[in-house]
Amino acid sequence: MAQLVMEHLQQTTSPRWPKGFIAMGAFMAALSVIASAYASHGNSLIGSSPAMVQASLNLLQFHSIGLILVGVLGQSRPSEKRLLLAGVLFLLGCLMFSINILLRAWHDIQTFKALVPWGGTSFILGWLAFALAYVRKNSQLTQPRASESGDQTH
Repeated sequence: MAQLVMEHLQQTTSPRWPKGFIAMGAFMAALSVIASAYASHGNSLIGSSPAMVQASLNLLQFHSIGLILVGVLGQSRPSEKRLLLAGVLFLLGCLMFSINILLRAWHDIQTFKALVPWGGTSFILGWLAFALAYVRKNSQLTQPRASESGDQTH
């Protein structure tokens, strides 16, 4: 699913995808503040524990900043597919993990409960994709060939 979303984003909005992640990150950050305020006023929890809600909000806030970071860095590297993939995975993680837990806690929506572990996995894979976007390929740093170094041994 993440690959389909990523391909669609690249085909339709290739130079614009970084701004989309910045906007989504800002929206998710605002949502996390609203949800934190709602939670702090002691509203009843129907389907989750307070610790679970707090973990959900912490990860939503953290990955909102991650989405903004992906967008900012993507503006200088819009052709970097792994950076785009990281953003898609962060967004999927926010939906499947954080927002899913909040919906369960406050509205007793249990339909998507099984997606929570997939959301956490999306977060992890997103950070790995982010890291890989900045790992240089060693093809440019390989050892010189025999003809370049003067060594003629075969």
